Amino acid sequence: MLQFPAWKKALIAILSLLGILYAAPNATGPWQFDGYPTWAPGKPMSLGLDLKGGAHILVEVETESVVWESMESTEESLRIGFREARIRTTNFTQNQQGLAITFGLRDAADLDAARQVISENAPEYDVELVGDKQFRLTLPESEVQAINQRTMSQSLEVVTRRVNALGLTEPTIQRQGQDRILIQVPGLSDTEQLKAILNAQAKLSFHLADFERMPSAVQSGRPPPGYILVPSQQKAADGSPAQMYLVTKQSYVSGENLDNAQATFQDGQPVVSFTFDASGGQRFGRVTQENVGGFLAIVLDDEVISAPQIRTAILGGSGVITGNFTLQGAQELSLLLRAGALPAKMDPVEERTVGPGLGQDSIDAGSLAAIVGLILVIVYMTASYGRFGVYANIALILNLILIIGILSALGATLTLPGIAGIVLTVGMAVDANVLIFERIREEAGLGRTVMNAVEAGYKRALTTIIDANLTTLIAAVLLFAFGAGPIRGFAITLAIGLVTSMFTAIMVTRFFVVNHVRAKRLSALPIAPRVVKAEEA
Repeated sequence: MLQFPAWKKALIAILSLLGILYAAPNATGPWQFDGYPTWAPGKPMSLGLDLKGGAHILVEVETESVVWESMESTEESLRIGFREARIRTTNFTQNQQGLAITFGLRDAADLDAARQVISENAPEYDVELVGDKQFRLTLPESEVQAINQRTMSQSLEVVTRRVNALGLTEPTIQRQGQDRILIQVPGLSDTEQLKAILNAQAKLSFHLADFERMPSAVQSGRPPPGYILVPSQQKAADGSPAQMYLVTKQSYVSGENLDNAQATFQDGQPVVSFTFDASGGQRFGRVTQENVGGFLAIVLDDEVISAPQIRTAILGGSGVITGNFTLQGAQELSLLLRAGALPAKMDPVEERTVGPGLGQDSIDAGSLAAIVGLILVIVYMTASYGRFGVYANIALILNLILIIGILSALGATLTLPGIAGIVLTVGMAVDANVLIFERIREEAGLGRTVMNAVEAGYKRALTTIIDANLTTLIAAVLLFAFGAGPIRGFAITLAIGLVTSMFTAIMVTRFFVVNHVRAKRLSALPIAPRVVKAEEA
């Protein structure tokens, strides 16, 4: 007996309603309407760079500099360790090309003690004894690759936080190759702000400043051991640093321990207030407690912002960065500090902008293709299958609504390849109905009644439909898994279209056909049966 269960009717009603609610905000032109309920879940889809226009920047991360900085940090740790162990060394040198640190011992009796210091401060290095008292420490290739991998992961994370903090719409940020990052920001016509945010290192650290020995160190250009000369952020009239500061090479607290940073006002001037995490707050409190009366230099990107005197211990884990900030400058600095420091410098490799006019042309062309394709399919199905073809057309329109609704619900970004996937789905969506209707024709041609022909048609065509769509779905999944960018956009819309077309073709059209056949008690099909010869049967 030809029946359609109540639960299937409820499922069709629920999914259709949800599809309309999510898809409705995307209606444009004559289809757009006012009064859409604010409680409804739908929201317009975001347009990709190729449709909306925007900025495209490909940057290269200088991972080599991070490796060199790691070597310099290791060398400084070794020097401090040898001083604390009272081991005299000589000829400390770095070979950045060979990724090696070499040094000698003044006394061969210190060999065992030196090995202990090396194992504590440079455990990842390969240690080689050259001669009687010469050490060569080489950074293994595996460690270099690990540093590069960490650098790229951190850079990608920091760039994502910085760009998202700008409030830009649906940016695309993804790694390309070994040391490159692609940033695409739809709707952004001016790339200067984006480049400024990306180029800022935002490496924040706190050092102790020595004002007593600073004049002689500046004059001679030779800082005492354990100290470095750092220029101030303020510039003189000729563009040179207004002042040089003598600060400890060791940083006591770094920006990695920042928990939050906000632009605020102090004495009517814009400043940046900050808060450390538990570990950073303890170290910050300890260094200020042990150096009351001294000076704490705040260093940002190798420039001293300010060096205030420590009047009292700061034990609350928070403080204020003062300087000649404008309000915008304080806001940008707080944004960078919240997002974190870039581990390495980025060099633009490719930069271009896409105008919105080109994007609008793509939208118009894609919309025209979809409309023309939809009209041709509707005409063909109506002419070939009559009332059953009309039911298939209704299911096709519902299929488009469901595709757009699902894309909106997922927060997907619509691109030109995505439109191509939707257009392709329009043509593929009726394949299942064509198979079913042709099978019904064959069953009717064998002498079956209308109800039996419809029942057998849907049942026997189901396996073929599933096989055909499953193979295409596998191809879409592989495109998504191994593709990138536009290919993924095409794969997503194609996969969604396949799933929704299966639902609308098998369930929605069957709902209309079954209700029509049962209500009218048809004695003949509205589509001419195909006569099947006995040998074919």
